[in-house]
Amino acid sequence: MSALWTAAEAAAATGGTVAGHWEATGISIDSRTVAPGDLFIALSAARDGHEFVADALARGAVAALVSHVPDGVDPAQLLVVGDVMDGLRALGAAGRARSKARVIAVTGSVGKTTVKDMLRAALTPQGRTHAAEASFNNHWGVPVTLARMPVDTDFAVIEIGMNAPGEIAPLARLARPHVAVVTTVAPAHLAAFGGIEGIAIEKAAIYAGLEPGGIALAHADIETFPILRDAAEASGARLIRVGTAEGCEARLIEVQLADAATVIRAELSGVERLFKIGAPGRHFAINALIALAAAEAAGADATEAALALAGWSPFAGRGTRERVVLSATDDLAIDMIDDAFNANPVSIAAALEMLAAAEPEGRGRRIAILGDMLELGETGPALHAAIADHPAMARIDCVHTVGPLMQHLDAALPVKLRGRHADTAEELASALPQTLRAGDVLLIKGSKGIKVSRVVDALRKLGQAAVDHRRGPR
Repeated sequence: MSALWTAAEAAAATGGTVAGHWEATGISIDSRTVAPGDLFIALSAARDGHEFVADALARGAVAALVSHVPDGVDPAQLLVVGDVMDGLRALGAAGRARSKARVIAVTGSVGKTTVKDMLRAALTPQGRTHAAEASFNNHWGVPVTLARMPVDTDFAVIEIGMNAPGEIAPLARLARPHVAVVTTVAPAHLAAFGGIEGIAIEKAAIYAGLEPGGIALAHADIETFPILRDAAEASGARLIRVGTAEGCEARLIEVQLADAATVIRAELSGVERLFKIGAPGRHFAINALIALAAAEAAGADATEAALALAGWSPFAGRGTRERVVLSATDDLAIDMIDDAFNANPVSIAAALEMLAAAEPEGRGRRIAILGDMLELGETGPALHAAIADHPAMARIDCVHTVGPLMQHLDAALPVKLRGRHADTAEELASALPQTLRAGDVLLIKGSKGIKVSRVVDALRKLGQAAVDHRRGPR
């Protein structure tokens, strides 16, 4: 494997000092998962990263980026800088500066990780593609992604997130994208912004980082689109509108949902296209069109990108569907839609539409298990109660709820839909299996902090136990 950074290159990039020669093939911020050849970045969070330098080197790291020499560590394996976080940012900036890749930056209240992963799938057949790992989208995740970018990258996809005002613009300027995308603006992190307009202003700040002659993509169907449009114009970017209205440069015309796929008819740059993706969901359709438009804007062939999107499917926790057999005799099998990674009103609505489109087997039912949506401020109770009025509820048979905020939904539901309410995910997980029957389709959705993923884990363990029982003692 060729070197990502030599000692001399990393020192020049960061203004740090080195006492030895080494060649790093990767970047790591976690000593537990460091790979041989990595440069370990000794960041400090709950604990000081310098405490883990010796362990990282013992696991195969060739060097560590530090602000001082830890006890018992050979200085020849260190890159010493004044501040580790500043050094990481400088390394990320240098990684971006030396690359000739076409860079796409993606943000949005909902769908940014999905669009990033769709772009990875769409672009990979057309050139060496580098994209953020997992949700590496914050003040350290973006520079890590840029520092990891190989010199010969053709396309780079950088995800940018935020929790508070003023976070997106510095990361966008670090990434210096040729194409900048706002997937949508929704009530997420309302407690920090006070209103949807404040969120839109922050999301639109991604356009401030565009390279000269850059292209801005914005979701034109949302009420805060004018804020995005004005920000794009202020940056001097060419604007591509993505939506359902006539006049959108990327227009969604028709969506057909199937059990395991979504078929999309759209118009892009005046050309009508028919393509599919490997998961059901109307929200996946608009995200796929955003990804296709961004890929074309970055110079990729749209036809090849559309064909590649057929092989995309969501990652665990983001709408994946799996079969779980809960009995040793195979007579209790359910389908589980794992969308437990995060939640806000827009993503809950999209998930309910996905459940409504699912077809249970036999006497099976459509069952929603919904956990609290967090960080909504004083509007939280009303936004939870409003879920009861979503049109998809007409095709859902039962709703179980988890958490204090979801009590407001439980109270707003008609009696025929009201399932169990639990204070914790563990409480619901222990009671749920006895309520299930063969053919049920379960949607599990909630903010990460409410931990409804533990319901997913509990059902998977029951399924594995049933498999082990069939196999007999080992």
